[in-house]
Amino acid sequence: MEAMSDPKPPTFESVSTVDDVVAGLRAHDYLADAGLATAIYLAITLRRPLMLEGEAGVGKTEVAKVLAAWSGGELIRLQCYEGIDVSQAVYEWDYAKQLLHLRTAEATGAASGADAVALEDELYSERFLVKRPLLQAMGYEGAVPPVLLVDEVDRADDEFEAFLLEALSEFAITVPEIGSFRAETPPIVIVTSNRTRDVHDALKRRCLYHWVEHPTFAREVEILGLRAPGVSTELARQVAAVTSQLRDMGLYKPPGVAETLHWAEALAQLGTETLDADSIDATLGAVLKYREDHDRVRTMGLEQLLATPRP
Repeated sequence: MEAMSDPKPPTFESVSTVDDVVAGLRAHDYLADAGLATAIYLAITLRRPLMLEGEAGVGKTEVAKVLAAWSGGELIRLQCYEGIDVSQAVYEWDYAKQLLHLRTAEATGAASGADAVALEDELYSERFLVKRPLLQAMGYEGAVPPVLLVDEVDRADDEFEAFLLEALSEFAITVPEIGSFRAETPPIVIVTSNRTRDVHDALKRRCLYHWVEHPTFAREVEILGLRAPGVSTELARQVAAVTSQLRDMGLYKPPGVAETLHWAEALAQLGTETLDADSIDATLGAVLKYREDHDRVRTMGLEQLLATPRP
C-alpha cells in the first residue's frame, strides 16, 4: 500500500482561511502561531497594511520575505532610519542624466526657440525619475502585486510617519511634475517596529496590528527542525531550552530566533551532540552579541543554564 503524500500547500491566490495561511507559510519554512496567521490572513484578504511590533529577532521582517516568496510578488524594502526623507523613500530626479540630456540638446540646437518648452517637459518626465521604494510599490505594473516592507519605522521621525500615513491611506503617490501614481491593486504592506519609540496612533489606526512574541519552547524546537535539519532533535531541544532561559535574564540584547538557529548550526558544525558548559562557553558568541551579556551569563554560571529543567 502506497503511503499518502502530504497535501499540496495552498497557492497564495487560493487563500480562504487562516489554516491556508498557516500551511502556506509553513511550506516556505515559516511557522506562525494562530494570532500571527490570523493577522496575515486579514492583511491579505482586506488589503490592509499590517504592523508587526516586537523585540528584534522574533521574525517580523521574515514575514514579508516569506509572503513575497509565496505570492511570487517582488519584495520592495524600505529601510527606515533617522532623517529619512522623500528623496530616499519616494523619488528623486536623476540630475546627472538630466544635465547630460540638456547638454546634448544644446549641442544639437534643440535647446533654443520653440524646442525649449518641449525640452523642459522632457527633463521632468518619467525617463529621468528615480523611483524609490514607496513609488515603486504604488506604481507597480506587473501581474502580481509586490510586497512592500517598511522596516523599523520606529527609527524614522514624525514628519516621515505623517507622509507614510498619507501614502498608505490612498495607496497613491503624487509627483508634482508628472501626476499621481496609484496602485490598481494595493501591495501587501508589512510595517515593522522594534518599539525603540512609540509609533503614532494615527499610523497604527491605519494598520492591522500584531505583537510578535518569541516562540514557545515547543515551537522553537519545531523551527530548528524545519530550518536547521542537520541539528539533532536532542541538541535542538537543549539549545531551545537554554535560549529560553537567556531571554529571561534581562540581557542587553536577548537572542532572537535567528541567533538560536546560528547557535544550533554552529554547535552541529563543531560536532557537538550534547550541550555542556565548555561547548556553551566556546560558542557563546553565536547566540549573544554583546560583551556585557557574555559577562553576565558567565558570572551567573554556565552550569546553572544546564541544571534548570526544560520547559
